[in-house]
Amino acid sequence: MTNITVNGKQHQIDADPNMPLLWVIRDIIGLTGTKYGCGVAQCGACVVHLNGEAVRSCVTKLSRVQAQQVVTIEGLSANNDHPVQLAWNEEQVPQCGYCHSGQIMSAAVLLRENPNPNDADIDAGMAGNICRCGTYQRIRKAIHSAAEMQRKGGASK
Repeated sequence: MTNITVNGKQHQIDADPNMPLLWVIRDIIGLTGTKYGCGVAQCGACVVHLNGEAVRSCVTKLSRVQAQQVVTIEGLSANNDHPVQLAWNEEQVPQCGYCHSGQIMSAAVLLRENPNPNDADIDAGMAGNICRCGTYQRIRKAIHSAAEMQRKGGASK
C-alpha cells in the first residue's frame, strides 16, 4: 500500500510501486485532466505538481510519491480561477486543448518561481511542453497576462 495525497485528499493505493503516477491518477483515482502524451517525459502533457514542483507523471513512479503532496489540474484552484487558468481563457490559448493541462501546470510553477518573466524566461520555462497546434505565441501572451493578474492581486495563486 502506498499512501499519497492528491489535491488535498489522502489515497491508499494498492498498486505496483513502479506504476507511473499518471496511471494512478487517471485509472485508480479517476482524475482524467492529466493527459498521456508520449510516455517518456518529452512532451509535458502529463505535468503535475509534486510538493510544488512540476514533474512528468508518466515517468514518476508511485513509490516516489509515498507520503508526498500531488496536485493535478483539477486541484490547481477550487473554481478554475488560478491566474493562469483565467489568462488561458482570456487569450483563447487552446486549439485542440490536449496539452494544456500540462502547459498550465508548468506555467503555474514558472510564475511562482518568477512572477515577472520576460519572453526568454517564458520560452525557457515552457520549453519542455509541446503543443502540436503551435499556440506558443498565445501561451506566452497568456503567461504575461497571468503574471500581471498576480501582480495586481487577482484570483487565487
